[in-house]
Amino acid sequence: MPELPEVEALAHHLREHAVDAIVTRVDVASLTVLKTVQPPTSALYERPVTAATRHGKFLAVHTDGPALVIHLARAGWLRWSDSLAPSAPRPGKGPIALRVHLSGGRGFDLTEAGTQKRLAVYVVADGAGVCDLPGIARLGPDALTLSRDALADVLRGRTERLKTALTDQTMIAGVGNAYSDEVLHAARLSPYATAGKLTDDAVDRLHEALRRVLRDALARCVGQDAARLKGEKRAGLAVHARAGLPCPVCGDTVREVSFADRAFQYCPTCQTGGKPLADRRLSRLIR
Repeated sequence: MPELPEVEALAHHLREHAVDAIVTRVDVASLTVLKTVQPPTSALYERPVTAATRHGKFLAVHTDGPALVIHLARAGWLRWSDSLAPSAPRPGKGPIALRVHLSGGRGFDLTEAGTQKRLAVYVVADGAGVCDLPGIARLGPDALTLSRDALADVLRGRTERLKTALTDQTMIAGVGNAYSDEVLHAARLSPYATAGKLTDDAVDRLHEALRRVLRDALARCVGQDAARLKGEKRAGLAVHARAGLPCPVCGDTVREVSFADRAFQYCPTCQTGGKPLADRRLSRLIR
């Protein structure tokens, strides 16, 4: 799933390559991708791209009129091309859900892998309306700009597990499954710690890890070609998607807890005092 660093890198790529280009056509290849009816996608035609912004994990492409807002969800991606195929993608065939043609033959495809179609695209009447979209209006403070005291305020009184809190976009915007694993590992905190019961020292470590992990990821991602971002993300991970491999900090084996449609990874020595967490594939009782 693209998270804050990747979405910010995509916004940077569009600022570098799409700003001042004219939208010439938008092809909708998936009936499920477009979540708005008015304005139509044709309202973007002949409009110059003026900016690209990030809101949590949402990406907005602005023109001097309407804006195109994208949420890549779990399996979506933006594929840029300096020489985009002029033909429209065939509806229902292949991974392409939407194609945006720009002047000079440039443009990008929005693609989605798998069978769960969650990629979402919205057309809003103007840039000011972007923040009024329900998904954006409900976002919590951005993870990249969250101060230590603001983080403490966000967590205060919360009874859910820390892993759940970090990935709740209404609490903290921009962090998903992968970077929450990385932040918790860097902060030496259990995914199952109660969010509202962290000590002051634990909050300090969590805030420092949140800033460092995201900023390091941004430094690796921003400026990269969009096609290389996924590989760049994987290369920088210490525990996420590394179950069975040694922890790069202590050498213990990275463990995994799986749920119905997702999983997270952690290091027992670094995060849980050496105690493995119960995996729901084996037990319904998680302590």
